[in-house]
Amino acid sequence: MLTPTYSSQTKHSIFWPLDCAAAATGYTDQHWRSLHYFNCFRLVIGCSLLIVFWKSGFTNLGSYHYPLFLYAGAGHVLFSVLFMLFIRLRFPGFNQQVIIQVISDIVFFSVMLYASGGLPSGLGVLLLVSLTEAGLISRGRLVLFFASVATISLLLQETYSSWTVDFYSAQYSQAGLLSMAYFAVAWLAHRLAKHSLASEQLAEERGIDLANMAQVNQLVIQDLQEGVLVVDKHGYIRQRNSYAERLLNLNPSAEKSPLLKLSACMPELATRLTTWQGDSSINFDLLRLGNNNALVRTRFLPVQADCRNGVVIFLEDMGRIQTQLQQLKLAALGRLTANIAHEIRNPLSAINHAAELLEEEQLENDTDPRLVRIICDNTRRLNKIVQDVLQLNRRNIAKPDLFDLHEFVQKFLEEFCHAEKINGNAFVLKNDNNHMISFDRDHLHQILWNLCRNAWRHCRQQNGSIHVGLSASANENNVCLDIVDDGAGVDPQQIKQIFEPFFTKAAGGTGLGLYIARELCETNQASLGYIEETGGGHFRIICKSDQPCL
Repeated sequence: MLTPTYSSQTKHSIFWPLDCAAAATGYTDQHWRSLHYFNCFRLVIGCSLLIVFWKSGFTNLGSYHYPLFLYAGAGHVLFSVLFMLFIRLRFPGFNQQVIIQVISDIVFFSVMLYASGGLPSGLGVLLLVSLTEAGLISRGRLVLFFASVATISLLLQETYSSWTVDFYSAQYSQAGLLSMAYFAVAWLAHRLAKHSLASEQLAEERGIDLANMAQVNQLVIQDLQEGVLVVDKHGYIRQRNSYAERLLNLNPSAEKSPLLKLSACMPELATRLTTWQGDSSINFDLLRLGNNNALVRTRFLPVQADCRNGVVIFLEDMGRIQTQLQQLKLAALGRLTANIAHEIRNPLSAINHAAELLEEEQLENDTDPRLVRIICDNTRRLNKIVQDVLQLNRRNIAKPDLFDLHEFVQKFLEEFCHAEKINGNAFVLKNDNNHMISFDRDHLHQILWNLCRNAWRHCRQQNGSIHVGLSASANENNVCLDIVDDGAGVDPQQIKQIFEPFFTKAAGGTGLGLYIARELCETNQASLGYIEETGGGHFRIICKSDQPCL
């Protein structure tokens, strides 16, 4: 089966053109290195011949013409040393140097062959090695030409020897066999060089394919709408994309700095990774990142079969997904509220008005006042639900404003106590410092109203029953607003349901207060959660601070 060959122009990198100087000239450092080794071989052969000629008396080297052999051997060595400098300078060109060196070998070896008495000296075999190496390093070019020159030189040497050397009989048959060997070796070197060239081009094409694939993968990973981290078996972050850097607040310019330890920059994630390595079937809840309060879903994928060798961590930003879902939900909610406003509020108004008329005429008609009151209460409750749903539809756009949270909460508590006719001593405001936050004032007012009314409904309703605390979060970039009452708290089995719409355990409640409060928090890039450890009802709002909290 023939190996397909590829031209160097048939494929190229789609990102980085391979038009470097070496590629332009066609000869890389590898070719020059091969020529350097070839010249070293020539130098070793020349030196070896001189040493054998000088020290050994058992060979016939220089047997016919001693000085001529010595001069030819010394000339070959000096010529090889001189080409060491030319190869380093890369002047003249690669092909010129190959031609000069091979021709010089043929000339010097022919002279030494003549000085040693012709073919019986065995020096003609050395040209086989020179021809083979010349064919390999020149990629098969001119190798048959070199074989022809060597053959002509060998025949001329035999003819000249027969003319000038006494009692010398020209051995043309041996010269012919040796010439055939020259051509055979040259042809084999030519074929081997051609096959090597095809393999080299194929390897280059595969290398370009791999480089392109790696760059495409890198672009895809960088463009992913979720964070990607590659963590090695020692817990160091080897690779990450830009989305992961935004989620984890990593410095993008620190890619060439020492590797980051996952446990150092994100200990919660490192803990989950350790847990997953112990049991890969475990399902994790959503993780809220402490540095930016983002809510993410974590997924772990082993690089190899053993999950301890390396892991790819995916961080799916639930905030972005929730924003998309929220947009869809708001669109549907808008249509729903329009129908509610038209189909429900008008009949409710008519029922409420009729009930009030019945209440005024109850004495004349002997109507049961309790039934009339039930009608009025339930119509007001239904009207409150409609108002909450309409308000939910209008709160989708936040208009954040920078203000002092302590001052805002203080004024709110005064307004709330006055409106709800609550003794102001029931609330205790605690603050450790001034906190400037960016938040929609109307949204925060509605959130606090819902939470404080919920706390007042479930607390003991005495002095100091509700504590409102302002404090810095652990990472000093967020502010915590805690509302704690001295009531019984939320049943642990109902904690996951308290933020669901229309879930309520209070008589007369609509079940939308906490749901609306949490939706408003997420609209302002904040979070609302329930804290279980305090005993009573404890809700915590975590919002971004405009400046690091001191």
